[in-house]
Formats: sequence, C-alpha cells, structure tokens
Amino acid sequence: MNRLLSLEDVEKSMQQFIDERFLGQPFFKTLLQGEWTAHTLHYFAWQYAHYSANFPRILGAAISAMAPEDDWWIPLADNLWDEAGRGIPGHSHAVLYRTFLESVDPKAHKLYDNRQKWPSMGPSVSQAVKDFINFFYKATPLEAMAAVGLGSEFFADQIMGTIGQGLRHPQYQQKSSVNTTFWEVHARHDEPRHYALCRTVLLKETPADSYQHILEIGQYIAGSEASMYDGIYQEALSHGI
Repeated sequence: MNRLLSLEDVEKSMQQFIDERFLGQPFFKTLLQGEWTAHTLHYFAWQYAHYSANFPRILGAAISAMAPEDDWWIPLADNLWDEAGRGIPGHSHAVLYRTFLESVDPKAHKLYDNRQKWPSMGPSVSQAVKDFINFFYKATPLEAMAAVGLGSEFFADQIMGTIGQGLRHPQYQQKSSVNTTFWEVHARHDEPRHYALCRTVLLKETPADSYQHILEIGQYIAGSEASMYDGIYQEALSHGI
C-alpha cells in the first residue's frame, strides 16, 4: 500500500477505484455499447428517479453531521440549493430529471407528481439510500465531508457524463429521443463546483495522518453507489427485461 502524503495522492487512489468499480462493470459497458433494451432503460429511469428524489435527504443528513461553522456546512448547503434550482423556476433537479424520465416513459407525466403511483423502489436503491443516511448519522464532520466530497462529488461529473454519453447512443435516440439535459447539466456545471467546495475544506482540515482514513471513507461511499448501479442492472435482468 502506497503511503498517502497529500490530498492529491488520495484523489489518485480514488480515481483508480472509480475506474475499476464503476466504468468496468456491466451497467456502464452495456449502456455505452447501446445494448440496453427499452425495458432496461425504463427500469433504470424509474429507479434513478427514486434515488434523485431522496438525494436531498442524503444531503440533509450530511449537513447534520457538519461542524457548526460556516466553512463546513455551506458547501453542502450550496449543493442542496442546486437541487432546488437555486430558486429559479423550472431549474430544480426534480424538473430537470422529469425531462429525462418522460422522454423514456411518456406515461410518466401522469405519475410524476404523485409519488404513491411510481413503480416500486428496488432493493438496490433502497439499500443505498439507507446506507448513506445511516452513515452520516454516525459520522464525524471530517468523515461526512470526505463521504460527500471524495465518495460522491469527486467523480460525479465523470459518472453522470458517462451515463449521458451512453444515453446519446443512436440505439436509444432512434427509439425515443432520450433527453439527456439532466445528465449534461450535472456533468458540466454542478458537480465540479460541488467538489471544489468540499475539497477546500478537506485541504484545510485533514490532518496528515488521516489521509488513509478519508480515502477509506470515500471508497466505502463510492462503493455503495457502484453497488447501486450494478444492482439496478441486475434487477432489470432478473425481471426478464
């Protein structure tokens, strides 16, 4: 195991982890190769709808773990404000996600405003949401910042950009003209800023002897998210779709 001497060393190790645990799994490979059926795409769209709808709760749990100092909670509050579209009508992430969901499932416009009528949340998304929220209720401020920063925002632009790239494959676009705005906005604008804010705190507040610990936290949270994507894909297959 290489000794971690800086946050940059932690980031390099995190990137290796992301390359292996995310981009190498069937979910991403088959998506990028245009191998998903319409049913697989439909299942993913609704499962991620559940995850996206619960993400503000996850951020709220992370904020509750922060130190009561502006430098700690503002980066996460900024992230949460993005979820609300920064107060601009029509810019909330719920509205943006709806454009993707309805391009995959036109019937979604009748269901989106009534969560009780949504298709059931699968076990993979349910477990991921529970794992994240439970983690933050026990985390120290530094652990929580590492979880959000390294475990999510560090690579979110890459993962969401990859999903957007995959969804633009001609195989999907010819069938339903999939709207990828939600994925593009996150990849190009929101996520890089979110990580930069978290990184500022990690640079300032991480003791030299804690680099290994925050790497392990980042890998744990990222691994849970990777398992969610793989689980969604495996659930789609097991359902015969």
